[in-house]
Amino acid sequence: MQLNTLPEIERAIDDLTPEQIEQLYRWLDQHHPHAIDARIESDLAAGRLDKAIEQALEDEEAGQVQPL
Repeated sequence: MQLNTLPEIERAIDDLTPEQIEQLYRWLDQHHPHAIDARIESDLAAGRLDKAIEQALEDEEAGQVQPL
């Protein structure tokens, strides 16, 4: 299967299993860490992660999380 366009790649990613998606994340982190880091930094600066962070902290305080 040859993927030449972004829509083709997106459709292929949609078909991945959760394990394959995790492998893709690891590959991206190893091969393109700066792009991912830049996106996270941008999202943090813009406040796009504020709700998720707040919810995670509330869940931890309420004892609703488990150690990894």
